[in-house]
Order: sequence, then structure tokens, then C-alpha cells
Amino acid sequence: MAQRSRRGGTTHTPSRDRRRSQPRDGEGIIPVLAKAVRQVEAAAQRGKIRPSQRTAYQVVALLVREERARIKADATISEAERTNGLTRLDGIATILAKTAARDTSLLALLADGAVVSPMAASLRNDMLQAAGREVEAEPEEVIEAEPAESAAAASRRVVPQTVIQRQLANPFLAPDFSAARAPRPKTNRLVGWELLSPLFRSFEYGGESASMPLPEPSEIVHGIKDLELMHHQGQVVAAAAEGHRTFLLADEPGLGKTAQALLAADAAHAFPLLVVVPNVVKANWAHEAELWTPRRTATVVHGDGETIDGFADIVIVNYEILDRHVEWLGAHGFRGMVVDEAHFIKNKSSQRSRNVLSLSARIRERHHNALFMALTGTPLINDIEDFRAIWQFLGWIDDEKPRPELMAALEETGLVPSSPGFYAAARTAVINMGIVRRRKVDVAADIPARRVADLPVELDDAVGRSIRAAEAELAARLVERYRYTMSTRSESGVGGGELVSGIDLELVRRVAAAELKNTGTGSDKGDNVFTLMRKIGQAKAGLAADYAAQLSRNVGKVVFFAKHLDVMDVAEETFAKRGIGYSSIRGDQTPKVRKENIAAFLEDPAVEIIVCSLTAAGVGLNLQVASNVVLAELSWTSAEQTQAIDRVHRIGQTEPVTAWRIIAAQTIDSQLAQLIDDKAGLAARALDGSDEEVGSSADVQLEALVALLTDALKQADAGVATDSMSVD
Repeated sequence: MAQRSRRGGTTHTPSRDRRRSQPRDGEGIIPVLAKAVRQVEAAAQRGKIRPSQRTAYQVVALLVREERARIKADATISEAERTNGLTRLDGIATILAKTAARDTSLLALLADGAVVSPMAASLRNDMLQAAGREVEAEPEEVIEAEPAESAAAASRRVVPQTVIQRQLANPFLAPDFSAARAPRPKTNRLVGWELLSPLFRSFEYGGESASMPLPEPSEIVHGIKDLELMHHQGQVVAAAAEGHRTFLLADEPGLGKTAQALLAADAAHAFPLLVVVPNVVKANWAHEAELWTPRRTATVVHGDGETIDGFADIVIVNYEILDRHVEWLGAHGFRGMVVDEAHFIKNKSSQRSRNVLSLSARIRERHHNALFMALTGTPLINDIEDFRAIWQFLGWIDDEKPRPELMAALEETGLVPSSPGFYAAARTAVINMGIVRRRKVDVAADIPARRVADLPVELDDAVGRSIRAAEAELAARLVERYRYTMSTRSESGVGGGELVSGIDLELVRRVAAAELKNTGTGSDKGDNVFTLMRKIGQAKAGLAADYAAQLSRNVGKVVFFAKHLDVMDVAEETFAKRGIGYSSIRGDQTPKVRKENIAAFLEDPAVEIIVCSLTAAGVGLNLQVASNVVLAELSWTSAEQTQAIDRVHRIGQTEPVTAWRIIAAQTIDSQLAQLIDDKAGLAARALDGSDEEVGSSADVQLEALVALLTDALKQADAGVATDSMSVD
């Protein structure tokens, strides 16, 4: 099929479906849709649906919907013709449902708000033309103006006094045009192709471990005393010294990404260097800078920045206050930018993401050879498209297409997205832009293995009964909505999705999604999934603390993680009553208190347990003095769980690491644990070349509700069947 750009090709005058007469069975849009959907169905049966077929699936579904509405509203046709048309459309809809049952990722293409790509719009027009219909002209692209900044946001902007002094001392920060500009593609065979979706999907198919070729490191790293780089760390530094300037450094947590970034900046002469980090690791970055780059001065931005050194080589700022400083940071003349825990910017609509992308664009405009590094041990949280903001920060893509350097690499493959081998070649091209992913087992074999062990606990008291009742009430509410919607469909004659064991799986997902959407709106009574999980955490708190106390008596120091402060409070009260020394890491602590509490756990034999917030202590801590972790509450993502465990399982660990997950038996807690484990295969397949299946891109919250409703419906149907047998 010929490809056309959004503005390219021939346009047609708008028309209201100028039909000469009613089409016969072999004419019109329905045969075109039937042929297309059969092709997609055949691909699904073979287990290999290509992106072009996914596009066809979406277009067919949209046109079926439009044609059904047109037939129902057309007063010029007879009732028999209307019934015949709707029946044929129902047949196509059935094939769509069966195909989605084979590949459930297709359902995302039908969701409200699903993006219709330029390729899909072009295919829709082709199908309409094949059916003998005139198509509407593609609308001119409208570029919306950025919303005006509010007066309140503008009033928060600050320029520290020392920054003003630096600007006055060096007012002529001329752009650096010494570096060669990005190469331009030598061919244009990819013009008109929608490329971003194929690039993202190329990482779903797996392949070799996602790491670019790296040079051998030099033996000496200048300026460091009594510190030795590991081989894998030296390779990144050597690559920067040889001129590579963009890195997605996705080493597993615990492999020393901070040191690699600082020394890469030194090798690339990328000073002054901007480092954007979570608040809890600002002090750690300053400490690491002092260790690894002692010839460089580092300053940390707090609040409005009154205490910073405007002449420092390394400026460290946290995401939360970036909006106050974004203006002067963009004009400061940075030659490099590092974003730590880069998965924090995956939501492009968030303020933190917009600030980071704005700063990277301004630095890139001024210095074409600037260094950009995105650091994250968990680059994928829910979906392959979590890559999008990170790639844009690195300058590999923009909002709509690859930027020139990546486009040149894709053109050199000689392939287009419909060509065999394109996905493997595209994945390699992106990896060579600067993805570096090493696993502990490959580069630090001396780190012992780790395991996650589940400890089911019974909640037999009044609180446990209350939780099970609340869960049953939530399930009943979902079942009631499901039944009501089913009855409404039956009365209106509207068909549903494919039934599995008598359950409409598509409707189940819609009901679960509606429950999440209504959460917090006050429209529903009773507990939602979030309040239910919090109650479970509260009920498990004492049991989890008891187990941690027993561990500390038998195996030594223990790290205790929880999500909520009240769970941490219960744990600390338990340890105090038992005379067990403990310290804690919470989000509301000052850097000084945080540092003292960490030191107490690491150095004081009397401090046996450290009680940590999953949010405040999940990154930036080295707690390898312990080898046992207790997870009192479950996270909503496997990435957060992994980050917590990797505070212990990292370089310097000498013992096998065990993470003990406390699971409330006979509750939704068990289902959530399984969902977290299922999602853990996503990063492994995308970056490590694993054969594990990629988990669903839907949020774990949604999947938990889907599982809860599905089980409730099965139990209800089983109860009905039992009653029927009793009557007989």
C-alpha cells in the first residue's frame, strides 16, 4: 500500500456518502471490511500480528461502528435491507472479538482516547475509496498554542543571587557550533511512514540484550584516589571519552550508575553539568561527586536556591522544585545534563516531564555536542511507550518522528516497517544510539543471588473479617454494574464481546475501568481498591513487624519497607516494645536526620532494623549491611518492589538476599502479588533479550479489579448452577 504523509497525497471535496443505490452483497464497504478482518484473524491464528495488521484491525473496528450508525439512521432503506446490513456487520464484529481474545493487546486500540495514527487515517480513506465512496479531505494540521503560564507559577520563578553574579562575570555565553551537526539521511524511503510506534514495538519482540557496543576502558581514571572502577563502569566512561554523547544507562540497580555518569561527564568535558534527581538522593549525589570528581565543585539547590554556588561545576536539583528554577537553568550554559531515576518523567503531560524536556531542548540548541544521560534501573514501568519521554530527552525523537541522527540510521538499514527484518534492524539502530543495559549476574558475578519469598498470613480477627466483607462488597458492586449493563444490552439488542465461560471479558474490563475512573469522586459508597489495600496493609502491620523482629534476632540486620506511615508507626511501636533498636527513613525528614539514621543502621550494632518508606527510601540508599528485606505492603508496580530489594542486593553484598513479602491470605493481596510478578517480565524482555512474555500494558490496579470481578462472576454462576441442580 502506498504511504502518504499527513499533508501529502490528493484530497477530495467533502461529501455525504453519495451512493448511486444500495450496494449488493458483493459491493460496498462491508466486503472490504470482511476481507481485511479475515487477514488480521489469520495472522492472529499464526500468532504473528504485524503493526500494519494492528492498524487494519483498528480501522475495521472504527468503520464497523460508523457503518452500523449510518445504517440505523438511514431512513431510505427498507427494514429487510437494514436487518441484512446489521447482521453482516455483526459477523465482522464477532471476528474482531475472537481475534482480540487471541491477542488481548488489540483491545487497547478500541479504548476511548486511543490514538488514530496518520497511517490508520490513510488506510481508512483507502478502504472507503475501495468501497466506491468519496472520502473527506484530511484536515489541516492545527498547531495549538502553549497555554499561558499562570501568574502564580510565574511568581514562583527565582534567580539565585550567586547565579546573577556568575552571569555578570561571564555575560557572553556564545553558542557552541564546533561540533558537527547530526547527519542527514542519504535516502528518503521512510518519508511518510509512521515510525514511532514500530520503534517502540521493536522492543516487545525481544532479541539480544539491549546494550550498545562499548570500548574497552582505559586503566587509569584521573583525579580519583583510592577508588577503583569496575570494568563495566569504565566502558561507559571510555565511550564518552571517544565522543558518544547520549546514553540511556539502564544498568540494574546497584551497579554504580552515579559514578559512571559523573566520570562520563568528566571524560566528555561536559561542565557545567546539570543533574536532576529525586529529592531523597540529592545529598547522595553531592557525596558521590566529591568522591569521583574531586577536582569539580558541586552545589545542591534547596528551596529558592539562596545557598547555592552559582560558579559550581555540578548543579544538583530535585524534580519537585525544578519549576522554580527552570528559567535560569535553561540559560546557564550547561554542557551536559543527567536525569536520575529517569522513569519519573515517563508521563509527558506532567510538569516535571515538561520541565526536563524543555531544559534538554534549550541545552541542545546551545551546545550541539552536549552530554545527555538518562539513568534508571527500571526504564519500563507499565508499557513500552514509557520509553517515549526518555528518548525525547536524549534527542533521539521528537513528538512525531525520529530526529535526524536516528532517522539516518534507520534509512541506512534499507528497510521500511513492512519489510521483513525491519523490527530487528530498528531495535539495533535505537540501541546503538546509546542504550546500555548490564545485569548483575553478567558484570558482578560475585554478588550473591536473591529471591522473593511469600509469607501468607491469616487475618482471623475482627479486622480481617471487616476486610473480607469490604472486598465482598466491592465485588458485589462490580457484579451489579456488570449485570445491569448486560441487561441493558439485551433490551436494546446491542451485541457484546466474545463470551468466555459465559463472561463477557470486554465488558468486565470496561466495568473495572469505570470503577477506577469513579474512585475518589464521591459517586460510590463503600471501599475502593485503594482504601481496601490500605486496610490490608494496616491489618498486616503487626504481623509483618513481628516477623521482622524474629528475623533480626536470628539473622542480624533487617530492612523493613512499607507504603503508609501508619504501618511504619505500628512497626516502630512493636520494635520499641520488644527492646529492638531501630532507625527510620521517611519523606518528611531533613537531610541531616536522614543521614544520621542511615549511619546508625550501617554502623551501630544495636540498631538491628531500619524502617523505610517505599517512596522515600526506594532509591539512592546502600543498605547491603543487611541481607534480609521485609515487604510489609505490596507496591502497585514490580519496579518499585525491585528498587526496594536492590537497596540490599548491590555491589558490596556478600550474602544471598531474601525479600519476604507478607501476603494476606484469602484477600485481593494474593492476586496483586501475582500481577506484580507477571509484570516483572516487561523490562526483561525489552532490554535483556529474555524470552519471557511482555505483560499487559494496563495498570495493575485495573488488572486487580478485572481479576476480582471475574472471580466473583464465576462464583456467582457456580452458585446458580448448584441451586439449579438442587431444584432438579
